[in-house]
This record gives sequence, C-alpha cells and structure tokens, in this order.
Amino acid sequence: MDIKYLNKIHSPEDLKMLNRDELAPLAKEIREYMIETVSHTGGHLASNLGDVELTIAIHLMFNSPEDKIVWDVGHQAYTHKLLTGRYEDFPTLRQEGGISGFCHPNESEHDTFYSGHSGTSISSAYGIAQANKIRKKNNYTVAVIGDGSFTGGLVYEALNNAGRTDTHLIVILNDNEMSISKNVGSISKYLTKIRSKKRYVRLKAKIERGLEKIPFCGHSLAVGFFKLKTEIKNVIYESTIFEKMGFRYMGPVDGYDIETMCEALETAKSVKKPVLLHVNTVKGKGYDYAEKDPSHFHGVSEFVVGTGESHSSGDTFCNEFGKLMCKMAEMDKRIALITAAMSLGTGLTEFSKSFSDRFFDVGIAEEHAVTFASGLSKGGMLPVFAVYSTFLQRCYDEIIHDGALQDQKMVLAIDRAGFVGDDGETHNGLYDVAFLQSIPNVTVYSPATFDEMKHDFGNAFYRDSDVVAVRYPRGGEKDIPEDFEPSYDSFDIYGSSNAKVAIVTYGRIFGQAAKAVKELEEQGLSVKVLKLNRIKPIDEKAIQSVLDCEYIFFFEEGVRSGGAGEKFAATLLETGYKGSYHLTAVEDCFVKQASVMSQIRQNHLDCDSMVEIIKTRISSEV
Repeated sequence: MDIKYLNKIHSPEDLKMLNRDELAPLAKEIREYMIETVSHTGGHLASNLGDVELTIAIHLMFNSPEDKIVWDVGHQAYTHKLLTGRYEDFPTLRQEGGISGFCHPNESEHDTFYSGHSGTSISSAYGIAQANKIRKKNNYTVAVIGDGSFTGGLVYEALNNAGRTDTHLIVILNDNEMSISKNVGSISKYLTKIRSKKRYVRLKAKIERGLEKIPFCGHSLAVGFFKLKTEIKNVIYESTIFEKMGFRYMGPVDGYDIETMCEALETAKSVKKPVLLHVNTVKGKGYDYAEKDPSHFHGVSEFVVGTGESHSSGDTFCNEFGKLMCKMAEMDKRIALITAAMSLGTGLTEFSKSFSDRFFDVGIAEEHAVTFASGLSKGGMLPVFAVYSTFLQRCYDEIIHDGALQDQKMVLAIDRAGFVGDDGETHNGLYDVAFLQSIPNVTVYSPATFDEMKHDFGNAFYRDSDVVAVRYPRGGEKDIPEDFEPSYDSFDIYGSSNAKVAIVTYGRIFGQAAKAVKELEEQGLSVKVLKLNRIKPIDEKAIQSVLDCEYIFFFEEGVRSGGAGEKFAATLLETGYKGSYHLTAVEDCFVKQASVMSQIRQNHLDCDSMVEIIKTRISSEV
C-alpha cells in the first residue's frame, strides 16, 4: 500500500504539524496499514480499528510523554504505537524480538505501563495524578478505558477514590458497546441509556472556552455556566453515576469527529477536578468483516484481508470443551457455565444459545464469577467457571475463601494453561499450578488429549469433591505417540516400566517427553515417562512407580517456584528417595512473546533439550 503520512510521523509532534484536513486521510491510512499488518501477524484488530480518530485527538491535545496516557489493557493502542515512532517496527508486532501487542514501557517512553488485564488504568492513572499533585507538577494524566472494563469492580474502586480529589485526571470512556463478548449487565444498559440522550458538547465547549477568554471575570462566568447547566440537566434527567462519584461528566461525543473530540478535551483540561469524557466508537470501524463480527476479530490469528477468513484450522481444546459442556448439560440439568466476557474465547458460544438459562456471562469480573459459582453450588447446581489461566490469577482469594474453605463443589475450566505464544508476558498461563498447589481441598487435572480432558471433567463432576480444576493448553493435541494407551487413571507410564531413568511431566509436554524416550532408546538408554494426569494431589502410587529409578527428570510447563515439580521432589525426599533428581521448569522470569514452540525450546522443555539435559546429567555423575 502507498504510505503518505505514517512514514513521516516519528512522534506526536510530527502529528501536530499536519493540517486539519490531512487528519482524515491519515486515519484511513492507519486503518489500512493496521489491517494489512495484523493479517500477517495476528492481533487485536477490532478494538484498534475503533479508536483511530480518538487516539489522534488525544495526541493532538496532550503532550506525551510529559502528559501520561494510560491505556486500559493496551490492546487498543496500535494507533498510539504508530503515532509514537513505531511505524517501521510495526510489521514485527507480536513476533519474537518484535514490538508487543500491548503497551510496553521498554519499547517507548510514551508507554506508561505494561498492561494486559482490564480495569487497571484508572487506578494507576490516579496514582500518577496524585504524584504530580504532590510534586507540584501541572501535567495531565489520561486514562483510556473501554466500556467493557466497567463490568469489573476495580474501576469503581478507582472512581470512588479519584472523584474526591482535585487532580488533573481525565478518564476517557471509549464506549463501543463491547468488551470481548457483547457487554452485559446493568452498567451496559445504563451507558446505552445516557448514550441515547441528545447532547450539545460542541456548543457547550465553544461557550465555555469563550467565557474563559473574557478578561477578569471569564473563569467565574464559565464556572457559573457549568453549575447552571448541571442544575438544569439534573431537573430534566438524572445525574450520571460518574458525577455522583465526583467526576465531571462530558459526552457522549462522536468518536470519529476529531474536531469535536479536540474541543471536548480542551474543555476537560480546563476543569480543576477529575473529568470523565464519554466517547462513542464502533468496534471494527472501517473493515466490514470486523464490524459485522467484532467478537471474532477482537483477537484474531493470521487472516485473508479480502475475505476475513482465518488461516488457522483444526480442533482445539477450547472447541472440544464447548462441545463437551453442551453434551453433559443435556444429560445433567444441574450443570451451569460461567464466563467473564469470554464466551467466544472459551468455546461457549453454542452453550450460551442452547442453555441460555444456565449460562452466565458476568462481564470482566473474575472474582465475582468464583463467588457466584459458590452460591450456585450451595443452591444445588454444578457450576463451571471457564477462564483463561492468566485471568484466574485475579481469583486467588475467592478460590480459597468462597470455594475451598466452604467445601463448595465448583469446577474451574482453565483455558490457555502454559505458554500462549505471541500475547507474551501478561497472558502466559504459567502460575495456576503453583498457586492452586497452596490451597487445600483443590484437585487439579492436566490432560494431554481431548479424550483425557473429557474423562477429567467426568471425574470433576461426579467423583471429586470441593474445587476441581481442569487445565488445558491453547490449541490442539500435540505429538501424542501412536503407541500410547491411556489408562484414564491419575497417572500413566509410557516406555519401559523397568527403566532406571524416568521423565516426569504432565499436559502438553508429554508429547515432547515421549519423543525424547524414543531418541534416547535409539542411543542405548532406556527411559520411561511418568505422565501425571492428576497433578494435585499426586497419587502415592505414582511416587512409588519411580522410587527405584536412579535418575528422575521432571519437566514442567509452569513456574518452578511452588510448582508440581517442587512438590514432587519434596514428596520423594519424604519417602526416602536416594537417587538423582533434576527439575526443569520456568525459572524466576517472565516469558517474552514468541511462538509457543519457541517458548518451549527457550525453557528447555522440548525433546532435544530433554535429551541433552538427561545425557549431560547422567554422564556428569557417572
């Protein structure tokens, strides 16, 4: 495609040099370049297409990085990246060694925080605003947050605190009526209600700016005008929830009228208290396929621009889970499914249609989801909370207090467990095993195949008690040897049962371990794999099956500290094991974006690394 503007913009100052009539062509160019790039790299497309003009207006009216812009989640900041000097690097988006799909302070001074989870922007922006106030700095702090994030409680905690102050904080509510799945609940309906009222932001902004310019009494007149307007508005219809919390509410504003947004932002800057500017946008704007199906194009793999069709195909754990839940719910009327704004992402679209009375999308409110599940359980249901591993991190307290401690039966369907690839540090599911290990009355399964997953959910519903977690990876089955015959028990042995060298692992890494067994056998070394299907609690018979081994190598797709490998080692020691034990897991670091296979190799969990580690360790101890 022909680039006329983007290659000349290396910072927001270059943007400000453009004429106003050049901004619309720039926005069009940004969308085309974004669509073309994401079709090759994958990424969060719909949300980024929706806020192009909004981002342009923000950078026109504020002086980044002196004024701090805090993007909620960060998956709507592609235009921000392009306007802050990353045009040439943009084709490396989400690639190994390339730029992040989210804001990342290591990339640019214009990125304030590295964020991949929703609802955090107002809290962190308020913190910056308070720091500026204490240090007597007059810079502005801007939080850009989508309406989907307003389904989570952290947002209201932040609003409740920030609204009491006189800081230079401006919250921009980017309202596209979507989070990932379509927004739900009272807040969504409330925003729809105030969005439907006819406003007069352009006229109001001009009047207030004009009054401010009147010598001596201008500011007082502007303040008086605002108070009068507020009183009249309150007579005509109810004040907004934001004003009740102490914010000055402005909007809704057309998110594609740059001039109006600039005027509204200019007015917001003149207010000596926190402001919430409500902006209406359309998710997927400018790309027909994304506008028609914004949920699908929220996070998309490589696709064909002309048709919108994805290059990826094949069965996945996510899809198989969705099918299984529909089948089981048909047979058992107690089964209910909960998701946190991720019905598509967790494979529950069909369930939500077929069993609408037993499907609950609670919005981006993972903590509430667990406690809600506890209530469903107490009422006689069999609740399943389908959630990405990275988002389950928010629920640690609720799993302990409202689940395990209460002896409540609930099932955690943990999707995206392990490495997730190009979404990077904020989305890798490497911590769930470690934190679930520390909670009493929790059972954890980690299947390697679709059939094992189905069996594990059967155990979770009808055999095990209290909180049961079934964790499975992104994508489909990988590298399962043809001669593997699963027992569907708590563990399996693969290879020579009499071998004196054992690999212990679970989940997706079993495929790599099985390959390593074959390769080592060809080199004259007999090795067996202890495949843990249930990783908490570990079956005592599984421990007994490797006690006579001279060497045990545990390979874990999760963090080392507190993981299953450390627990296994401690149990071996208590049992009196005298042989050599070696643990390979994710060390004390955050794993950067790369393909899943590259992440596996980097952390020495692939077949070649296993072979090398085993041979080196054995030869060094002979």
